[in-house]
Amino acid sequence: MDFVHHPVLLSETIDALHIRPDGLYCDCTAGGGGHAAAILSHLNEHGRLIAVDRDPDAIAVLQARFEKDVRVRVVHSTFDRITDILRGERADGVLADLGVSSYQLDTPERGFSFHKDAPLDMRMSKTGLSAADVVNTYSEAALRQILRDYGEEKYAASIARSIVRAREEKPIETTFRLVDAIKQALPQKAMRDAHPARRTFQAIRIEVNGELSMLEGALDAMFDSLRVGGVLAVITFHSLEDRLVKRRFAAFAEGCTCPKEFPVCVCGKKPRGEVLLKGKAPAESEIEQNPRARSARLRAVRKLRDTQEG
Repeated sequence: MDFVHHPVLLSETIDALHIRPDGLYCDCTAGGGGHAAAILSHLNEHGRLIAVDRDPDAIAVLQARFEKDVRVRVVHSTFDRITDILRGERADGVLADLGVSSYQLDTPERGFSFHKDAPLDMRMSKTGLSAADVVNTYSEAALRQILRDYGEEKYAASIARSIVRAREEKPIETTFRLVDAIKQALPQKAMRDAHPARRTFQAIRIEVNGELSMLEGALDAMFDSLRVGGVLAVITFHSLEDRLVKRRFAAFAEGCTCPKEFPVCVCGKKPRGEVLLKGKAPAESEIEQNPRARSARLRAVRKLRDTQEG
């Protein structure tokens, strides 16, 4: 099985993590193991790496890739369960690369790509609610809200209406049938820029996998799981994720909240973290080699203390 996922912003991520050779690191979205292998190359015999993924195909690849390395533990789970994954330990670094892997996009039967006709699936875990379930059972109002909130789709209302009309004829079970329903809802001018289905597919994928709802709580859990001095690095691929990460990292780094007119601080609040990277984009050379990296942004925060108090 070729689980390909070009590790985006690789050198920048490794630099941001400030890897201790004998430290404990957790790659929460290990995929094909690109970032994990780079972290591992900086660890000595006392260092440890936990490679986590929700995709069973990725887990099989990770187990095969790292089976002979006693420093590595492979875990089939999701990053919001990091407290359980770490078994009460604290990590020196945590990484979450939130992108869909090239393997997932390029394997037609996974149903992530609007460029290939395939069963409408999009499940990262290969279990639970599928994209077909969403488009065939959600109300028009629910579809409209998902497309607006998760896809930032300007034509959310007309696309939702078109999906409902199409499924009344027969269930929408393939990616191309969904693409056709989307195209029928859009004016000609909207077909000239990016692929007309891009935002709708993003929105449905986020809904299917609970990506944003999982991320919000997971950021706190990942930060809390760090040792003091440890680093949390997150790579995002669309503005919704990036805004959420930016806000949480800013909250970790927030100090005194007393009104400006107060001569001295009385709240006693001190920053829990220090933001190290604010939305680092890939170099043009990386984008040329891997166009899918274009929208990637890397943010990193270092933990300064466990509590906000002095």
